[in-house]
Amino acid sequence: MIWTDFLYHPFWALLSALLAFVVRRQRRGAWDPRVCSVQLKGKTAIVTGANTGIGKFIALDFARRGARVIIACRNLSSLDSVKEFAERILEEEKALHILVNNAGVSGLPRQITKDGFEVSFATNHLGPFLLTMLLLDLMKRSAPARIVTLSSVNHWRGRVDFSHFHGDNITYFMDNVYNHTKLHNVICTNELARRLQGTGVTANSVHPGVVMTEVMRHYPLIIRCLFNIIGFFFFKSAEEGAVSSIYCAVAEETEGITGKYFDSDCSLALPAPLARDAALAVKDFEICERLTSKL
Repeated sequence: MIWTDFLYHPFWALLSALLAFVVRRQRRGAWDPRVCSVQLKGKTAIVTGANTGIGKFIALDFARRGARVIIACRNLSSLDSVKEFAERILEEEKALHILVNNAGVSGLPRQITKDGFEVSFATNHLGPFLLTMLLLDLMKRSAPARIVTLSSVNHWRGRVDFSHFHGDNITYFMDNVYNHTKLHNVICTNELARRLQGTGVTANSVHPGVVMTEVMRHYPLIIRCLFNIIGFFFFKSAEEGAVSSIYCAVAEETEGITGKYFDSDCSLALPAPLARDAALAVKDFEICERLTSKL
């Protein structure tokens, strides 16, 4: 038998199939939303970016539980669009019990929005930040209420440079910018939670896992192909990626928990050191307030 016969032996196909089965089974966390009996009848929830991917399955779960679900699919890089959406919510809705900041992008080339912000920072951080702040009083009046912001384990590779907000001093390579925005997500969520103590509104950030979604659509074709091939065996589906966010938003076990970072298996995890810097959090939050209040 020559070595090529060995490589093409059916044993390898069977082994690959077995590996794929085992990996897919292990992707399922300990908490299963399908066996969670929590109902959301009479509750109102907003999920951003819920027309596809993770957000779609979060919204579907809330709807199955009886919630009134509002899907926010406007352009979060346009802060005028965010303000218009928030104004309409405040005019038409009497309560808001759940806000999931899910929408996000990765791999975008350098672009400055009409508001003067780097497009990925506007979409992934400043847009959700502004939306949350505009809806905060409504959520306080609706308490108990929960804010869930999708971050990423990639925030560990991010760094804080406030000139990034305006597109300065950024290296555009792969997911560099995405990582920075996800770090700001965790930092500002933690500071928001501190400011909301005693209001009945909680704020947490979550890592959904490595998920097969359209977030890679701005990457080169070869990168997307490799991601999809590897992801078929090892990465989560969008439905599986929605679980940690649903857990934070509805589970009885997470009631009252705030200012925390949850991993993709629905467990509490320690965020990056920068995300635990209280003084940095205050500064970051105040800068974001100033940048968005000028609009």
